[in-house]
Amino acid sequence: MSEKVVRRLMKEERIRVRYAGRKRRYSSYVGEITPAAKNLVERDFHANAPDTLWLTDITEFAAADSKVYLSPVIDCFDGKVVSWETSRNPDNALVESMVDKAIGTLDAETLRKLKDERDPRSLVIHTDRGGHYRGGMWIEKLDGQGIQRSMSRKGNSGDNAACEGFFGRMKNEMYYGIHWDRASDLETAIESNIDFYNNHRIKMSLGGMSIREHRGRLPKVSRKQSEAPSVL
Repeated sequence: MSEKVVRRLMKEERIRVRYAGRKRRYSSYVGEITPAAKNLVERDFHANAPDTLWLTDITEFAAADSKVYLSPVIDCFDGKVVSWETSRNPDNALVESMVDKAIGTLDAETLRKLKDERDPRSLVIHTDRGGHYRGGMWIEKLDGQGIQRSMSRKGNSGDNAACEGFFGRMKNEMYYGIHWDRASDLETAIESNIDFYNNHRIKMSLGGMSIREHRGRLPKVSRKQSEAPSVL
């Protein structure tokens, strides 16, 4: 349905628009505690195949009784949320559990190729310079799987704009303008929204299909036959 039709129907039904107020953005930056990875993305969030360029970040939601932190992995091929984790505390366990789930979605052949240094194709995961992505466990986990790390420049949120855009759309659709009494209700709403986003929400960039429908129509080709991501 076109945006103009939605605007007309909202006007006829006298549905008011909620405008989000500016809020303090959660920051996980704790300093340059380890050497930063090179920025391999340079704001080019295009990928020619699934599982070649992932983005991740952490965002904060607040309820009356507690805060909830969401950490997803976004695939730049079509915007799919590959994996996600929520927690009441923005600790290292949050991102480590999330990336374990993301790696668990890769098939054995893809994992083998990632570890093969002779294979030029690889998977890049892009983050900001937060402390969660500077520790030994995070680095060892990705290096052990042959996944390349990429980092934004300090203080440049635009370097991870695609992930920030996902957070903005999610909060506009299910969070802003609502008083949340319980963090448990927030967690349920986040889960439901991601399910809707992956499986039902249409994207004009995918020809009006949902991510699930678009992936279902992809030809069954091996990773070796797929094109490498443009960032590499």
